[in-house]
Amino acid sequence: MGIEELYPAGRLIAAQRATAAAGLDALLLTPGSDLRYLTGYDAREGERLTCLVLPAEGEPTLIVPVLERPDAEAAPGAGYRIVDHADGTDPWPLVRAALPGPVRALGLADRMWAQQVLALRDALPGAAQRLASDVLREMRIRKSSAEVAALAEAGAAIDAVHLRMGEWLRPGRTEREVAADLAAAIRAAGHAAADFVIVAAGPNGASPHHGTSDRPIGVGEPVVVDIGGTMPSGYRSDCTRTYVAGGPAPAEFVDYYAVLWEAQRAAVAAVAPGVTAEALDAVARDIIGAAGFGDAFLHRTGHGIGLDGHEEPYVVTGNSRPLEVGMAFSVEPGIYLAGRHGARIEDIVVCTADGGQRLNTTPTELIAL
Repeated sequence: MGIEELYPAGRLIAAQRATAAAGLDALLLTPGSDLRYLTGYDAREGERLTCLVLPAEGEPTLIVPVLERPDAEAAPGAGYRIVDHADGTDPWPLVRAALPGPVRALGLADRMWAQQVLALRDALPGAAQRLASDVLREMRIRKSSAEVAALAEAGAAIDAVHLRMGEWLRPGRTEREVAADLAAAIRAAGHAAADFVIVAAGPNGASPHHGTSDRPIGVGEPVVVDIGGTMPSGYRSDCTRTYVAGGPAPAEFVDYYAVLWEAQRAAVAAVAPGVTAEALDAVARDIIGAAGFGDAFLHRTGHGIGLDGHEEPYVVTGNSRPLEVGMAFSVEPGIYLAGRHGARIEDIVVCTADGGQRLNTTPTELIAL
């Protein structure tokens, strides 16, 4: 898989057509995943303006600070010109010059800084502002074969870290000590960056987004380990396994982990084109609820993944969108008992014509270290 396959030039043309179809004159994309999706450029966020001006018709222009032009020129994308601005100069005239004649409506990057949105309003006071994701969502939600390959590479890299967990996760070590080792291992496994490391032992495991602490891990305590990172390609990994450190787990935990394992396995097996996101959520939720732990399943069953760690589709009650071939998302039910312990099992799954393809392949059974 070459990096050029991930960022094809034809993607810009498709985005321009979608922009016109949405009734927008242009998209303005500042640093973030939408900019990277269209150009391959992993731009720095900062007070100096970087902005892709993508008109519905005409040549796209990437406006960058002069000191960052070499990085922009090294990006794998193609099909746009680069214009730079020097420190101390106003970049907004460059934006106006790159836009078509009369501008009635613009699509802005969802995470454009407020100071840039306000400056744009001053520069183009008559232009209506909408979200660029209204245009790009449908392009990004179905992954190409190259994107699936990139996600599979990310999945294999994070699996390699989980397979080494016995080297670091031991009773007496603090969550923070284990997390530091994991962050280094995530990078060593091929990621460009470790995005997050959750090591949640004992009662901390009952908080889905606990993070880490200086609490030592106890003998026989369940430990939720949720880790992920960004690969050089820009695509993300995310995988959770639950471990027991140094001794037998509490009996009640073993019992509800068996319920969780069944629920996660059933949800993965239920992935197929046409199944709605909320129906997939219900597969896991119904099994957990029938066992009496419905109130302990605190979050949605999953989220999409790609250039963002969390993106559409969201596998949650209320999302009636059917799954389609190429959609990639997590399947990660959990059970959390406040003050005691918790558990989560998470795989990244791609919807294919034949069902669901797991991109994380390590065992999902309870792992004793």
